[in-house]
Amino acid sequence: MGVRISPPLPILLSYADSKTRGTVASTRLAQNNLAMKINRYIKEAHNELVHKVTWPTWAELQSSAIVVMIASLIFALVIFAMDLVFRNAMEMIYGLLFGK
Repeated sequence: MGVRISPPLPILLSYADSKTRGTVASTRLAQNNLAMKINRYIKEAHNELVHKVTWPTWAELQSSAIVVMIASLIFALVIFAMDLVFRNAMEMIYGLLFGK
């Protein structure tokens, strides 16, 4: 038994023809192209976050946080009540079936 090592994955370049695919020059070109794409993405994301996004004011943020906390509390109380009802119902059913 030997160790099988899979062959390396080929570099897929949409702009490279069959002669340059897999060569050192096309690999460097792909790396530069990827770096340029990542750099452009970061610049565009930063530009959008700084200039195009409307951020809430402090008062809006506080009121939204209060609404979320109250809604979470209401949901927690509803789930607690449902759990309590189902627990009591199941204890009653098991008591009838198994005669505690």
